[in-house]
Amino acid sequence: MKLLSRKSITAATAVAVLGGLSIAAVPSQAASPAHHKSAAPTLTARQLAALPLTDRHLTKHEKTNLAIVLRDYYVAEGSHIDVPTFVNSFAKDGVFNDMVPGVAYRGKALGSVLPYMKGLFSNVHRDLKRITVNGDTISIELSIQGTFDGQLQAPTGGVVKGKGQKVDAPTADFWYLKNGKVEKFDCFVGYSKMYSDMGVNFDWASAVNQH
Repeated sequence: MKLLSRKSITAATAVAVLGGLSIAAVPSQAASPAHHKSAAPTLTARQLAALPLTDRHLTKHEKTNLAIVLRDYYVAEGSHIDVPTFVNSFAKDGVFNDMVPGVAYRGKALGSVLPYMKGLFSNVHRDLKRITVNGDTISIELSIQGTFDGQLQAPTGGVVKGKGQKVDAPTADFWYLKNGKVEKFDCFVGYSKMYSDMGVNFDWASAVNQH
């Protein structure tokens, strides 16, 4: 596989470049939950029926939590980004942890992820596989899908320009809410698969030679 930028990205720095790519996609299994800045989002019975829930016996509280999470995915999609709504869904000290590269986003920085993601994959999308709701905790198995038609800043300098490669990266998201706000969002993205799909190889030889 050829490097799009003709420059190698070392294993030590490659994952960090894509920190924060887990956000910005709308679930395919259901229409977006109704959302208003002054009211909690809601899900219709039809929307709930279309979701890949592991347990459909949800309490009213759990349904509200799920609607908040799905709204966050919806307002982060490239075609209708709504940064204020996404940021405001988090508690004052809420945090989004991109677990693989070890990057944390808080406050206004939460919103910086959305336009960055759109700049890489203009049609970014989430394919939700399994959703488990347990009180204030929501676990989701999914795939991040999209077309690499943007530009990726390489840690070695220069940019990797997308040529329409299709991306399909396995991901696991864990949301922790309290009183209708997201306190913590831990995301685990399969960056190795994502980079491979984008046409970027890890330069293992250079990484080894550095030690």
